[in-house]
Amino acid sequence: MNDAAVPARLPLGQWLESRGLISADQLRIALREQTRHARPMGRVLIDLGFISEGILRDALGQSLGHASIDLDQVLPDPAALARLPERVARQHRVLPVSCSEDGRQMTVAMADIHDIVALDVMRDMLPHDATLTTLLAGEGELAQAIDRSYGHALSIEHILAELENHGPEQANRVAQDGSPPVVRLVDALLIDAVKREASDIHFEPEAGFLRIRYRIDGLLRQIRALHASCWPAMAVRIKVMAGMNIAEHRAPQDGRLSLHVSGRAIDLRVSSQPTLHGENIVLRILDRARGIVPLDSLGLSEPTRQALTLLMARPEGLILATGPTGSGKTTTLYSLLNHLNHEGVNIMALEDPVEYPMPLMRQTSVVEAARLDFANGIRSMMRQDPDIILVGEIRDADTAGMAFRAAMTGHQVYSTLHSNSALGALPRLLDLGVRQDVLAGNLIGVIAQRLLRRLCPECSQPRIAGAADMRLLGMAADTAPVVLRDAGGCPACDFTGYRGRFAVMEILRIDAGLEGLIGTGASAAELRRAAGTGLRSLADEGADAVLAGRTSLAELCRVIDMSSRLAGLHAERGAS
Repeated sequence: MNDAAVPARLPLGQWLESRGLISADQLRIALREQTRHARPMGRVLIDLGFISEGILRDALGQSLGHASIDLDQVLPDPAALARLPERVARQHRVLPVSCSEDGRQMTVAMADIHDIVALDVMRDMLPHDATLTTLLAGEGELAQAIDRSYGHALSIEHILAELENHGPEQANRVAQDGSPPVVRLVDALLIDAVKREASDIHFEPEAGFLRIRYRIDGLLRQIRALHASCWPAMAVRIKVMAGMNIAEHRAPQDGRLSLHVSGRAIDLRVSSQPTLHGENIVLRILDRARGIVPLDSLGLSEPTRQALTLLMARPEGLILATGPTGSGKTTTLYSLLNHLNHEGVNIMALEDPVEYPMPLMRQTSVVEAARLDFANGIRSMMRQDPDIILVGEIRDADTAGMAFRAAMTGHQVYSTLHSNSALGALPRLLDLGVRQDVLAGNLIGVIAQRLLRRLCPECSQPRIAGAADMRLLGMAADTAPVVLRDAGGCPACDFTGYRGRFAVMEILRIDAGLEGLIGTGASAAELRRAAGTGLRSLADEGADAVLAGRTSLAELCRVIDMSSRLAGLHAERGAS
């Protein structure tokens, strides 16, 4: 890292001493070494062991007001590497980190962000209107990252061919100009999964092969099948990255890691499970850039958005998001909190673990080893003067009791709960030991939601709805037929017919009438009648999405329980 990056008014050594990063004695030693060997001060301090390259990089980035990057935690995008030849990268000491598909936006790491010659060379290789973003990197880290990135091809096909040529026993062989094939194979799979916007990667060993599947838009899809001999080295690599015990094969383990993949900050939660044919490993991908979605970008209908606004307007009480695992409950709650987040409020969160870091919020992870569970964590947070509290999940009686106690003491509390419908959350809370009078006075509302796959706009196919389709959509038989859309298949959607997902919600707002019924132990049927037309079911919301052409009827029936309407349809057919 060049000393030229430091403001000219203060030499590097004195600047570091003024920040408390080195002592006066260390500075004197470094100055003497610099005089003897005529080397840059930054390199002298690193070689003497007084500071690490990472500390120097981050300190300079902070001083210059420029973003820095730790290249040891970065997986460069192969598409970005292809746009800048290795010769240019080595000559000008730059590493492409990510780029857009059209090449008009590129992010590069540099040791000297003021190197005009290097910047001009890169701009000449990009379209004239392209945007070039620079990140400050350590000089030694940069050289190693260039060796890793350009040493071998990073495409999965090339790496598999290399493994086949050298054999799996050479999977961990370190070449002179690059990383071992198994390291690059795992990196390439991570990059590929992030690019495809997968939420999970499954490594599933069978008797003679390894199956690799991605969960994309809620469905698992097989991506690769590798020879079983490749898996042991790959499993060790994943466990090393996640800080897990590589010598333990018989007990489940959990780990996590953070990386920059294709220019985005990615957190991965890793879980291993011993099976008949070896360790099954699943990686949950938490993309910070995609995790916190603005409320306006959730794609909600206007009535649903208004209902959410009314829930958030209550200054104290509990708001629950319900649904099965993977239905987007946490994403919805973070969207609500992001809408409420500003300097005038203190928002505190307790999760297992924290999934999406958010500015201003005080976020804490549950640590069982330190006896910090949800109940104790809520009790502690209430002494921190919070306005809004997020509890990751209500899973037991103690957590439920503390969440309602926080709501009773004037806090607005958000949490998740596993139930199949908004009304189903009420008996679930009673089962957890919450008293009816406490439930009636402190529950603001319940959001039940599901995620439906969005039809690909490039290839969806129109068709006229039949009588059975009209019945499923809740429309009268004498209604004029409507045009529905079904999934097609094209390269834009990877021939699945769908691209992305959106949420449909059933929102139960607890008003005075419902509070009275809950307090007297009314049945679910009585509560539904009291909610009236204000409670639109998931089936109703989903039917509207089908009629609007956002998803298909087949997708609606796959995700949302339509059994009551199907039963009515079968009864009609039997009578006829």
